Amino acid sequence: MHHRSKPRRGSLAFTPRKRAKKQIPRIHSWVSTDEVKPLGFAGYKAGMAHVIALDTRENSRTKGLEVSVPVTVLETPPMIVSGIRAYVKGYFGDITLFDAWMPEPKKEKKDLHKLYGKLHLGSKFKEKSLEDIQNNLNRMSNIHLLVYAQPSLTSMPKKKPDLMEIAIGGKIEDQFNYAKEKLGNEISISEVFGESSYADVTSVTKGKGFQGVVRRWGVKKQRSKATQKRRHMGTGGAWTPSYKSWREGMPGQVGYHTRTEYNKLIVKLGDNGSEVTPKGDFMNYGPVKKNYVLIKGSVPGPAKRLIRLSLPRRDHREEKLAVVHINRESPQRK
Repeated sequence: MHHRSKPRRGSLAFTPRKRAKKQIPRIHSWVSTDEVKPLGFAGYKAGMAHVIALDTRENSRTKGLEVSVPVTVLETPPMIVSGIRAYVKGYFGDITLFDAWMPEPKKEKKDLHKLYGKLHLGSKFKEKSLEDIQNNLNRMSNIHLLVYAQPSLTSMPKKKPDLMEIAIGGKIEDQFNYAKEKLGNEISISEVFGESSYADVTSVTKGKGFQGVVRRWGVKKQRSKATQKRRHMGTGGAWTPSYKSWREGMPGQVGYHTRTEYNKLIVKLGDNGSEVTPKGDFMNYGPVKKNYVLIKGSVPGPAKRLIRLSLPRRDHREEKLAVVHINRESPQRK
């Protein structure tokens, strides 16, 4: 007799599906590189568009032709390096040993540092901390940058800066020298990524709220004459043992999860936001003012969501798209 197999309905991937703790996602692992530079950057999602690009991929049916490519537009204002964090190896992983902060910002930059009053400990502490880090470099395992994103330079009404950590490539001495040089200064996305390079995208997805099992797990609806209810799991298991298995699909939170997408192609970098701002501006965002990046395909999260980019962790094939035209038609329905 022919054997019929039926796969299980409802993927258990990304279990448990809980809400993200913070809207600023944390990157747990960084790629190791000999090049002394920041290993990541951050921007704000403006929306999507499409570009007309020349396909240069080998063995492609459309090689040498112009193709339409969907892209996500991220606004990437410069980030301020406000501190240095030094780590030392511990029993359960890296442990923070010293923090060194930049001196008090200038008057014209105080509006960008709403969190600075809680973190600033004075220039004397900064100098002492830098000396402590320099005297203990042989003990250090990693040195990270403490950076601020500047949403006030974008079209968003948000004024509170977003604080995060970014790792640095190279040896420990080179990391310290680079961090010391950049402390109190700005870094741009062009120092980290270039056109036709790849990046891993980490962000918090769009929240859907509390949903049932059909939408949350994709289970099949009950037939109309089987029961009074249709959008439920059916039997919940045996009476004994009297508890629910985690393998059974249950209603709960959908969306607002931290997710990472690997090997996203950076199609274009630019410093003139009017090149990508559509007529009537981006919906729920506004115009892109200055620095921007175009990423091939979609990116998790709604408009205005903070998107973190990091150097790719996985292998990828090389790809290059020569942008011929950027569509700037209004995304609003006519």
